[in-house]
Amino acid sequence: MKGFRCFIRQHQCQAALSFKSFLGNPKLLSGRCVHVGDVKHPTGFSCKSMQTSSYEVVKGSYKPTTAATAVAEEETNTKVQPSLEIESLGAFQKLPMVMQSVDILSSAMRKARRVSPTKGIANIAKRERNKGAKQLDSLMKELAAPLKVYIEKFPDKKGLHPYERSLIELTLGDGNYEEVIRRVDSLRKKVVSVGKEHASLCAKSLSKREAEERLNQGTCKLEEIFHREGKAVDELVNIAKTLRAMPVVQLETPTLCLVGAPNVGKSSLVRLLSSGKPEICNYPFTTRGVLMGHIVMNHQRFQVTDTPGLLSRSDEKRNNLEKLTLAVLSHLPTAILYVHDLSGECGTSPSDQCMIYKEIRRRFKEHLWLDVVSKCDLLQGSPVIFASEENDIDDSEVTQYRKEGPDGAIRVSVKTEEGLGELKESVHELLATQMERIRSKENVADGEALT
Repeated sequence: MKGFRCFIRQHQCQAALSFKSFLGNPKLLSGRCVHVGDVKHPTGFSCKSMQTSSYEVVKGSYKPTTAATAVAEEETNTKVQPSLEIESLGAFQKLPMVMQSVDILSSAMRKARRVSPTKGIANIAKRERNKGAKQLDSLMKELAAPLKVYIEKFPDKKGLHPYERSLIELTLGDGNYEEVIRRVDSLRKKVVSVGKEHASLCAKSLSKREAEERLNQGTCKLEEIFHREGKAVDELVNIAKTLRAMPVVQLETPTLCLVGAPNVGKSSLVRLLSSGKPEICNYPFTTRGVLMGHIVMNHQRFQVTDTPGLLSRSDEKRNNLEKLTLAVLSHLPTAILYVHDLSGECGTSPSDQCMIYKEIRRRFKEHLWLDVVSKCDLLQGSPVIFASEENDIDDSEVTQYRKEGPDGAIRVSVKTEEGLGELKESVHELLATQMERIRSKENVADGEALT
């Protein structure tokens, strides 16, 4: 055994010495074998030059990446697509700040003029064409970079929460949001294409004068494109301002939604119940959007929304303000505080209010509900009857509604403060029940996720 160990050590020493002599002998590097003892081993260094390739994993397989494919891939990646990631509520508050087109252009021009030629170029013509090509490339990139950010950061409408999707359609008009994003992307592509074209032409200039002319031509062309089509960026500025001003609704926080015909007193009750400060005037559609306020009761924070009024007509004939109210009820987990005005002050007859109420109650019967008759200080001994209601006099349901409103409705007056204490107590109970519903659904969702 001892002799065997000596034999092994002897061969290890020979191998080490042979390997050292191999590394120190350049002639052996061009050979094909290394002699270790009496055995020949291939060196693996038979090539005088070595070519390396990078690989990427594509669908579980290795795909070689050459310079050509890398350039092609970079060109493909320049096609920007809006984010399709499904968003929760609050996507509008994540929108980037958008600069006016004139500010983007002036900033890009200023930065491009400061670009100097590469150091060490002695030839005047070469130096000038190098500077011109670099300035055009810089101008192109400075114009295209913010546009790329806007396209990436403005979410795809398909990935938004249904409520926010409805806000875009009803506030901006169906298809306008996507059209503006498309035009901004089109402008970006033109800037990149024209900028690369003129930078290439400038780099091929044969004289200093030709390089200066091509630099001036390319700059003027990019400036012309941005002036002509930069209106899309300015429209995006307005879109960002409009969407960012939209109220943020927390889905996990109970929400009270005030609903009713126009001018029935919803906004007055919102001011009374919450921190919301809506405009209060005596004409229809005072509320031109969804206004969000908050209630704090027993150290709990709740949300209150004031919505545009609903008229007695089919959905096909409703305006966008009415559709906005229906979107809130359809897509948000709200409890409904339905407001009725039987005094005749709102401009909508009690019979029409009754029809609206029955329709909304039928469509959203799953929601928690509380009825309020407002302006009770204006109610007379006999009910108010509009001239248009003569045909409804014999309708017992409408007659009962005209006198008392729905069964169980709370009568309130903001002016005399009648019924306000009862209203606040009922609202608190309603929102507490809504909180229990939300927590119950969350527990069910967590249980399903675990299974």
